[in-house]
Amino acid sequence: MNKIPNRQAICEVLMERAKDDRDVVVLCSDSRGSASLAPFANAFPEQFVEVGIAEQNLVSISAGLAKCGKKPFAASPACFLSTRSYEQAKVDVAYSNTNVKLIGISGGVSYGALGMSHHSAQDIAAMSAIPNMRVYLPSDRHQTRKLVEALLEDNKPAYIRVGRNPVEDIYEEDNVPFAMDQATVLKEGTDVAIIACGEMVRPAKEAAEILEKQGIFATVLDMYCVKPLDTAAVIRAAEPAKLVVTVEEHAPFGGLGSMVAQVVGANCPTKICNLALPDAPVITGTSKEVFDYYGLNGEGIAKKVVELLG
Repeated sequence: MNKIPNRQAICEVLMERAKDDRDVVVLCSDSRGSASLAPFANAFPEQFVEVGIAEQNLVSISAGLAKCGKKPFAASPACFLSTRSYEQAKVDVAYSNTNVKLIGISGGVSYGALGMSHHSAQDIAAMSAIPNMRVYLPSDRHQTRKLVEALLEDNKPAYIRVGRNPVEDIYEEDNVPFAMDQATVLKEGTDVAIIACGEMVRPAKEAAEILEKQGIFATVLDMYCVKPLDTAAVIRAAEPAKLVVTVEEHAPFGGLGSMVAQVVGANCPTKICNLALPDAPVITGTSKEVFDYYGLNGEGIAKKVVELLG
């Protein structure tokens, strides 16, 4: 069982690059521990900035450093980064087109027991609505590593959301199919297209395996690139399918489901269902308990597909 969370993979990549590139800078809002970035702070104190519990300052300082030629990665809990500093993300980062990578840690319901104040179930919609802002939800540590390596090579704004806990590997360390801003096809079928992002990719894959035993064959897309959305991949998966299902750890409005529905509706109209968190305060509990409760697991997704195809 994997014990390395995606946030740790981010730290490892940044440390590897920081050794040879002094422009790589990491900023935290009193979150170096929860972001797994303490090793970076200890190894590269001159390339680390602690702003304290001040998310708006975190983003604006990062934008200023970017304008000076630095390559800042700003980490803070996703629930705060995507709300308290929304104006700064909109104006100082996106509108000003600064090379700032915003890392939303403990995204979705990772802070489950702390309740709605610490859930980030609106961040995909909020960040995707900002022009110039890209939005990524990697599905496992290996894909996270590939994504951060790619982001280090460009100078455009981005928001990356990762969970708090380790997730089971989707890919193998030496076999990670990755192309920037292109979805990864995990499985191919013609009955249903299941499109998922972040921590929902594994249950989507498990659902396809359950369905296959029932004679229902699914295409599964790992849509880590929520914005820009890989519309070509959506169309290819949806065209032969009788049903399209999206799965996301997010509110039902404005996220992956809404974006996919726009593409499917405009290009290959078919029945579509968005499986997401409810439009209500989410129950408290571990991520697994929350997912199980709302049917965001392999069994729940498969059951919904059978119901809709029936």
